[in-house]
Amino acid sequence: MIGGLVCETCGVPLFGEEGFGAYCDNCLTSQPPWTAGRAAILYEGIGRSIVLRLKHADRTDMARGVAGLLAQAARELLHPDTVVVPVPLHWRRLAMRQYNQAALLAQELSRKTGLTCIPDALTRSGRHESLDGLGRADRFAALQGAIRVSPGRAAQVADRPVLLVDDVMTSGATCAACTQALYSSQVREVSVVTLARVAHSP
Repeated sequence: MIGGLVCETCGVPLFGEEGFGAYCDNCLTSQPPWTAGRAAILYEGIGRSIVLRLKHADRTDMARGVAGLLAQAARELLHPDTVVVPVPLHWRRLAMRQYNQAALLAQELSRKTGLTCIPDALTRSGRHESLDGLGRADRFAALQGAIRVSPGRAAQVADRPVLLVDDVMTSGATCAACTQALYSSQVREVSVVTLARVAHSP
């Protein structure tokens, strides 16, 4: 479990005593569009194994097992009227995998916290099904206009705080694209929680 001093907007661990208002170099250089962010574990060792099993080995049961970690990581980001929204999968990737791991995490987090979850609030299209192997700039470019609020869901997120949920954050490009789409539907604010965080973004 990530503890101590973390970046307020992306959740990456920082050196120093625990407190508020600290930011990593990446977020100071290029401020993410969301308000605050947290992660439960680092994407290394056992943390990486957990994410890969959930993502690629059909271990959907693991979402329930890590929901408590997600809830603990997100505790400072939650409001009574927060809506929990997962990062969407590209439709081809969803057809291949048959489930969206971020949606599973969001639904289990919703059960833990009692907050409303809208698993299909966002949709993803575009040329890139996966961002694997792309550098930071290419990740952001690949997601331009690729994520939108689903038709019929805009009214359910409008004027409410949204907690965006994903399995792992690398560059933050996917969360940034989701946040921009949500703000286009007049949400009050967007916070982000991920199961895992890559310690050093490419």
